[in-house]
Amino acid sequence: MPDIVIHVVVSAAYAGLAWHFWNTRWRAARTDAPGSLAAWERTALLATLVLHGWLLARDVFLTPELRFGFAQALSVMLWLGIVIYWVESLFLQLAGFEPLILPLAAIAAPLPLAFRGLQSPALAASLEFKLHLLLAMCAYSLFTLAILHALLMTLVERRLHDVGGLAPERGGLLAGTLSRLPPLLTLERLLFRLIATAFVFLTLTLVTGILFSETLFGRALPFNHKTLFALLSWATFAVLLGGRYFYGWRGRTALRWTLTGFIMLLLAYIGSRFVLEVVLGRV
Repeated sequence: MPDIVIHVVVSAAYAGLAWHFWNTRWRAARTDAPGSLAAWERTALLATLVLHGWLLARDVFLTPELRFGFAQALSVMLWLGIVIYWVESLFLQLAGFEPLILPLAAIAAPLPLAFRGLQSPALAASLEFKLHLLLAMCAYSLFTLAILHALLMTLVERRLHDVGGLAPERGGLLAGTLSRLPPLLTLERLLFRLIATAFVFLTLTLVTGILFSETLFGRALPFNHKTLFALLSWATFAVLLGGRYFYGWRGRTALRWTLTGFIMLLLAYIGSRFVLEVVLGRV
């Protein structure tokens, strides 16, 4: 089967599932909206993830010649994000996340067809670099989930202020879904657990990047825009976690710091690759 057909099938599956979850969870204030994934929904999402994962493994991690760019990074990042969501949904009621992340995956899945990525140095195809790359994508994925999680928390908080504790059916759009989510304080603890886990992966990414850079370039930490934004992102999340631990930061303060750190992280790799591939036209 041609690659383009497989990518289109994966994208269409994500889009179809996104529409289904929007229709059944978000479209109207439904008090009977499911709070967890039905068996067929879980199976359909898993089948899509398996097919998408096979494409990524074949084209990125198992290929002898590594070509990796912003399109591949986005595709891997969102695939891992949905995998993490799928696993977490086995233990928690997380209804409401699907219409946020699945449309993004539908857009990202076929992007590698149009943007083949930049040719990486020979050593970049080594196992060590692929480990570094996988750690980075795990960090990106977890921070993406954290941003979406924070957005959902913002909707919950606004609904609490808007309806003042009224019955879910009077809360308007998303009322049925939001009423089935865990309490706001529980969601907040989950958010910081996501951020803390992502911070660990980001730290490991920086450490392995330093070690690999020593091998590839003969210096531990080349100073460029990628290094600068990565370090700024790491420092931002370190301050956020410190503020949470020592001063109990929460709500909008936590959301602003999370968003700032995530933007810097995007600029560190995906943004720079986008400029090189799309704006400057390098391949």
